[in-house]
Amino acid sequence: MKRLTLSAAAACTVLLAGCASTIRSDVTTFHQWPAQLSSKTYSIDAPAPEDDTLEVRSYLDLVRGQLARLGFQEAGSDAALKVKMRFRTTDVPVRVVQAVDPFFSASSRFGYWGPGRRHWASPYYGGMTDPFWAGPAGYQVVERHTYQRDVQVAIRSAVDGKPLFDVTVHNNSGQSSTPALMPALVQSAFEGFPGPNGGARVITLKEAKG
Repeated sequence: MKRLTLSAAAACTVLLAGCASTIRSDVTTFHQWPAQLSSKTYSIDAPAPEDDTLEVRSYLDLVRGQLARLGFQEAGSDAALKVKMRFRTTDVPVRVVQAVDPFFSASSRFGYWGPGRRHWASPYYGGMTDPFWAGPAGYQVVERHTYQRDVQVAIRSAVDGKPLFDVTVHNNSGQSSTPALMPALVQSAFEGFPGPNGGARVITLKEAKG
């Protein structure tokens, strides 16, 4: 998917998103969580064979860590709850049109040596390379990338399949590495568990330093 914008500020937004020290996510939860649970045991649905990679397994371990923090215990076939996790990363290229100002071009600010001659281009006076002799600003199209990520976690009753908890975490970032952000995204899914029913929240966490 291609997008075209004439605003140079859009490029700044994408660049700043990539170097921010916090991770901001939109989190939406729906639940019918019982006031009392007879058992807090769970099992995690295994991924499909084509999706069963070491990367996916590492993300399932993050889910296990958050459930353990909330007092749940992983069990086998007799578990009371079934947990399923899915994620998606979409690369969205953004074409940005930005101005190229001749006043800030390298030839109008710095001296350089040429074959058999020396030339100094002063920012105040430099002959034909002086910015006052330059033409109007030009434009160039550059491509930036933003990454849309969605993490979904669902908890069902293992007895009758009744849905108990569904959460979706949505994040836009200039960070290309999904593994770098996934710990924060999974943590955001369980912040304030079970959270508001049908409510959307913005959760901001500090970026983990590797």
